[in-house]
Parts: sequence; structure tokens; C-alpha cells
Amino acid sequence: MAFMRCSLRPSQSGKLGFARRLAVAMALTFALSLAVVSSPASAQSPSPSPTPTPTPTPSPTPSPSPTQINSSISTGSEVLNLGSNFLERLGSQATNGFARGLRSNPEGGGASEAAEGPRYRTWGELYGISMTTAPQGDFVGDKRKTMGGVAGIGGRVAPGVNVGFSIDQSHTAIDVPLALQSAALDLTQLGFNASVDKGPWTWAIALVHGFGNVSSSRDTGGGFGFATARYGARIDGVLTELDYYWALQQSRIVPKAALEYVHASTGAFQEFGGLDPLTVSGATMERARILAGAEVGHYWILDRKILDLSAYGKFVDNVSQNFSSVLVSLGTQSISVTGIGESRYGADAGAAASLSFSNTARLYLNYDGKFRSNLTAHQGTLGLEIRF
Repeated sequence: MAFMRCSLRPSQSGKLGFARRLAVAMALTFALSLAVVSSPASAQSPSPSPTPTPTPTPSPTPSPSPTQINSSISTGSEVLNLGSNFLERLGSQATNGFARGLRSNPEGGGASEAAEGPRYRTWGELYGISMTTAPQGDFVGDKRKTMGGVAGIGGRVAPGVNVGFSIDQSHTAIDVPLALQSAALDLTQLGFNASVDKGPWTWAIALVHGFGNVSSSRDTGGGFGFATARYGARIDGVLTELDYYWALQQSRIVPKAALEYVHASTGAFQEFGGLDPLTVSGATMERARILAGAEVGHYWILDRKILDLSAYGKFVDNVSQNFSSVLVSLGTQSISVTGIGESRYGADAGAAASLSFSNTARLYLNYDGKFRSNLTAHQGTLGLEIRF
């Protein structure tokens, strides 16, 4: 019995040890199973994505517009036109039928030099010009008003040979209302003319050189004020004219033909003030044209005074017009803009009244008009000539 009791204890102890080991193994197996099951679930759950930082939209770079330099384009055209006006007045002064009759005998009667009257003369003029330019492409049109004065001196240097020197000072106000722009042009022109009379024929030449200053103003809008600039201008020109004086008692018909060439330029400039001021390159303009027409006139002798009335008409052919491109820059952006010219064909017309108080003093009033499909100009001139 004692043996049996002793043998039973080891057996029970072994069974209890086995049970404990089995429980530990089952616990480890269960723990490993949980780890395996939870690991794929953890791998498959997506991690939250970071919120993307929004990319700022870049501000657009401003670009210049051709309309922004309308006043500059208008100014270049005006310099060219003022040069032409002065040239043609100088040519008319040298070949005007009434003055031609006073200084010589155009009918070829062989009048002596003494019969030609005083040898020297001086003159002064005041004039005004009103001009309107029609819209053309990116150019929205303008209005120009010019006031000026001329002083000159001349004389007969040989029988039938006459020369003259004069200076023209003008101020032009340019308004481009649809583009909110304006400009002012102060121009000084030096002129020379000469004529040679041979029987009923007269050949004349006129030369002009001018220089001036421009100030411009552009409303940049939005309460940012005005962008302003200052720059220079130049003009050079030549005209040659051939006339024939056909007398009909106290009346006359004077056919005329002329060639004209003018070259103008405006300087580069940088605007100051306002919003987005521009940088603009210089520009050049040139024009060659033919003018052909006639003057008709008649004079009356009233109480030892001579009243002369005349009118003229000319056909104009602008055979060549060239305008350089202007580079307009705003920051890194640039565009190219071309100037404006006259229509190829057009007409000039005018009238004059002259009252000679004696053979030494004459008062005159002239009207000159220019008519093109894209431009109209009217000029009035009041002048006084003294001979000595």
C-alpha cells in the first residue's frame, strides 16, 4: 500500500506539469495567431494623406497696347505736315502771281530793272491751323490746333533772281480724346527760298530745317494719375516748283507743278509717373509727293491802291510714304507700332486777298486747305510786307 501511494504522486505530478505546458503552448499559439491576423489588417489600412499646399496663381505680366502711344504717332505726323506747310508757303511766296507781277514784267515786254520797284523786302505773318485726322487701325483719331508766326527778309540779288530767308515759330496742341492723351509741340523752322524769272517762266526752290520739343501726357486711369514724357523732334525738307505766267489784261492764269520731299524724326523717350509707364524708341518719317495745279487771279486799281484776289487748286500725289516701326516696351513685354500717313491722293485749295497801299506796303490774307480721305486741315494767314 505504501508502494502504491508512492507511485501515485509522481504520476499526478507529471500530469499536472504536462497540463501546464500544454496551456502555455496554447496561449503562445493564440497570441501568435492574433499577431498574424492583426498585422495584414494594419498593413492594409491606408495612412492619412497630407493636405496639399495650394499653388499661388501668378499675376499676369502687363503688355503695352498700340493705342497707348497715339499722341506720339500723331506728333510725328504733325512734324511732317508742318514742314510741308512751311515749304509750300515758301514756294508760293516765290511764285505767287501777284508778287511776280510786281517784281518784273512776266509778259516779256522788257521792262527795265528800275521799273521793278524796291529791291528789298521784309515780311511778318501770323497764322493758325486746325487739323483733324480720322481713325486708322489702332489710331483712334485726333484734333490738332497750331498757332504760329513768321518773320523774313529777302531781295533781288540780280535781274530776275530773288532770294529770301525766314523763320517760323509755332506751337501745336494735340488732343487724342478717345485715348485720354494729349501732347504739345513747339517747333522752330528755318527757311530759304529762291526764284529765277525768265520771261513768263519762274523756277523756284525752297529749303527747310526745323527742330523742336514735345511734351506728352497720358491718363493711366484708376486714379493712378498721368504718365508724362519729353523728347525732341526734327524736320528737313526741299521743294522745287516750275510755273508759267499767262496774263490776260488784269487777270492771270498760272499753271504750277512741284516736287516735294520731307524727312522728320522724333526722339526716344521714357514716361514718368502714372501706372505702368512706357519706354518708346525714336521714329523716322519721310514723304515724297507731286503737286500740280494752277492759280487764277485778278486785280483792281482803286484810288491808287491795288486790290488783288486769287484762288488756287492742286492735285496731290503722295508717291512715297515711309514710317519706321516704333518699339514700345513695358517691363519685359514689347510690341512694334507703325506711324500714320496721308492717303495717297488728295487736293489742296486756297484763296488770297492782297491790298497794296503803295509800292512799298502790302497787307494780305490767305486761306489754305488740305483735303485727304483721312485728314482735313484749314489754315488762315495774315501778313504784312514792306518793300524798300
